Amino acid sequence: MNLTRAWEILKDNGYKKTDKRELILQMFEETDKYLTARDLLDVLKKDFPGMSFDTIYRNLATFVELDILEETEMQGERNFRMHCESEHHHHHFICRECGSVKELSLCPMDLLGGSLPGFEVEAHKFEVYGKCPDCLNTI
Repeated sequence: MNLTRAWEILKDNGYKKTDKRELILQMFEETDKYLTARDLLDVLKKDFPGMSFDTIYRNLATFVELDILEETEMQGERNFRMHCESEHHHHHFICRECGSVKELSLCPMDLLGGSLPGFEVEAHKFEVYGKCPDCLNTI
């Protein structure tokens, strides 16, 4: 997802362009890593001293709802990143130290085969967590 596409989606859904939304989306566009609300707040407070977690979480919830951002939970905290624009189905390895992401083309649903007779799978999510080579080398 890029900023242009994100703003098209927001505009199509009746959302106005604001400085706060712009800064939040820019932070996500500038990294492939997952970010937390605290990561955003630490940066945004410089330009918006009165910025609150409520404002950040409200915007993050909107971005997730509109498929602009993806969300995962690590160590009990919600983490976000720009939605993948990949044309093929895939999953992710996520580094718990730095938040970097590596695409995985393997899908565990392929292994289920006929294990769910009579069931209709509507969606699934598969993420692998650990440490990337860069973080392993700093230990």
